[in-house]
Amino acid sequence: MLPSSRFVVFDVETTGLTPSAGHRVIEIGAVCLENSVCTCEFHSLIDPGCKVPAAAQRVHGICDAMLCGQPGPSAVFPDFHRFIEGAVLVAHNARFDISFLRHEFSKQRLPLLNGIRCTLELSRRCLPDLPNYRLQTVARHLLGGLPLQGQLHRALDDARLAARVWVALGTAFTAK
Repeated sequence: MLPSSRFVVFDVETTGLTPSAGHRVIEIGAVCLENSVCTCEFHSLIDPGCKVPAAAQRVHGICDAMLCGQPGPSAVFPDFHRFIEGAVLVAHNARFDISFLRHEFSKQRLPLLNGIRCTLELSRRCLPDLPNYRLQTVARHLLGGLPLQGQLHRALDDARLAARVWVALGTAFTAK
C-alpha cells in the first residue's frame, strides 16, 4: 500500500446477489482515506424502483418504506463517480461490490477506471490461519474487537470497518 495514495473504501447493500438477474444497489457507503486518515465520507440510500425481497431485508434490514422518497440511481451514481475520481477503490469481497458498481455505472454511462483492491483477498494472504474471512472476523483479529456503535450489513458502517481493516492490513503487511 502506498502511504500517500488516496483510497476509497466502499460497501453496497443490494436487493439480491446478481446484477445480471436484475438485482440493484439500494445503499452505498464509502470512506475516503488519504495517508490512512479518513478525510470524508459518502452515503446514500437509493430507491431502485423495485421491491426489496424479504430475504435481502433480513440481511441488511433495509425495507421498501426506508427507500421511499430517496434519490434514484441516476442521482446517486454520478455523485459517487465524482467522489471516487482519482482514487483506488477498496472493498471487502470486492468482486461482489464491483460487479454491482460496474452494473449501476453502465446504466448511467459512467466509466469505472479506478484501480481495485480487496481486503478479503489481502486478508487471506496475510492471515492464513483465520477460521473464516468475513469482515467481522478479520476486524476482530486485527483490531481486537468490533466498534461498539454501528450496524453490520449497513453500507457506511461496513465501509468504515473495512477502512480500519485496510489500514491495519497495510500496517501489518509493510511491517513483515
